[in-house]
Amino acid sequence: MDNNQLLQSYKHKLKIQIRFKDIDKLGHVNNANHLTYIELGRVEYFKDVVRTKMDWIKTGMILGKCEIVYKQPILLEDDLYCYSKVSRFGSKSFDMDSFLVVESANGPQITAITKVTLICMDYETKQTVEVPKEWIEAVKAYEE
Repeated sequence: MDNNQLLQSYKHKLKIQIRFKDIDKLGHVNNANHLTYIELGRVEYFKDVVRTKMDWIKTGMILGKCEIVYKQPILLEDDLYCYSKVSRFGSKSFDMDSFLVVESANGPQITAITKVTLICMDYETKQTVEVPKEWIEAVKAYEE
């Protein structure tokens, strides 16, 4: 499967602004910034898909696990996008898959492949909670 076919299965796409401060001495985006880029994609995904305003002081999600496979460098002038989708729901956690993609005249180039596990939390009690049913329903309606 080529990159175009693979990316077509991702409905959510966010333009990422690469800042000069993101660039390291070698002239490419430092690898630590990739986590910030996919976080931006995740937050916008929830704003666009779930559409529930979260009270981040009381409840939300925490990052339980993150895997990043770096495929090629990202440069300051690159046209960068984050493609995101929920790939699994558990009872108290869910997984999101993302691609960081540079789009150019040569077509989309995948620069990083990521998978994160997010755990739903009640911050006041410091306990895990069930994934809200309205999140699951909104995501399924959007992704199908």
